[in-house]
Amino acid sequence: MHTMRGNSFGKLFSLTTFGESHGAAIGVVLDGVPSGLHVNLDDLQAQLDRRAPGKIAGTTSRIEADKAQVLSGIFEGKTLGTPIAVVVHNNNQKSQNYDALKDHYRPGHADKSYQLKYGIRDHRGGGRASGRETLSRVVAGYFASLILPQTKVTALITRLGPFEILSQDFPKDLSRDFSPYNFADPQKNEEIKTFLQKLQKEGESVGGKVRIVIEQCPVGLGEPAFDKLKADMAKALMSIGAIVAFSYGLGEEMAALMGSEVSKNSDAFGGMEGGISNGDPIIMTVTFKPTSTIGEKAREGRHDPCIMPRAIPVVEAMVKIVLADHFLRQQAYKNDN
Repeated sequence: MHTMRGNSFGKLFSLTTFGESHGAAIGVVLDGVPSGLHVNLDDLQAQLDRRAPGKIAGTTSRIEADKAQVLSGIFEGKTLGTPIAVVVHNNNQKSQNYDALKDHYRPGHADKSYQLKYGIRDHRGGGRASGRETLSRVVAGYFASLILPQTKVTALITRLGPFEILSQDFPKDLSRDFSPYNFADPQKNEEIKTFLQKLQKEGESVGGKVRIVIEQCPVGLGEPAFDKLKADMAKALMSIGAIVAFSYGLGEEMAALMGSEVSKNSDAFGGMEGGISNGDPIIMTVTFKPTSTIGEKAREGRHDPCIMPRAIPVVEAMVKIVLADHFLRQQAYKNDN
């Protein structure tokens, strides 16, 4: 008999997510959210809408309203300081579309590993390992952003199949509208749409890269040794199922550089030195694998040929969660000293 653990994240700002892709609902319980923060449920819903299925051409055809229902922790538009519980009900499950996956393990997915570990799994839409679980993280990310309203987190796709934006061409103005595909060059949106629709018809999938920029991050976030800001960012982002690699600053480029070259590059350490924020913009990169469900099984079900356009708000949410947690830790440190 095994009990599933690992469903909680954070220390002072913590969350526990629950639910399966084809269960009754997906939800999250937040603890450590300070009292008196103004809550705008329309803003929360707007973040969920960015991730919701059925809104972007060339992605999954599953349509869900993803309407957030707040159960506790908010009164008269403000946080109470008590645990905040939010649920989103699943309304458009088509579990029969996943019958073919009952006895089939998709490479790179949790099908085989869950079965081996627990002796049982919910094969419908991936169950607990489904990307649908991430809507809970988007909810948590919204509340995390209330703690650090001055800090701006922007994630944009820099590589999607044949489409690529080099570092030197990454946009300087991040206030522009990059919807619906969240690619760093919105002029490629129509080409990306055509490309993804072609992949859908072929039952094929593709991965890529996402660049994350944090602006106006407070100085001093992160702890020595094991709780470095970069370490917690890596854990948070790598906990997103489709992400397979993480780096910050120049990342892997460091392997080909001399120390004298690194010292001249202001982006070399991505706004973190010694694993602690230094006030500069924080720059990170994550790599997404191609969606695991391909071929005939992709055509039978409702799958994204590329998860990245809808995963952008999830990436931003996990970054905000880490920042909020470390900010509260830093405030506690200051108060104790």
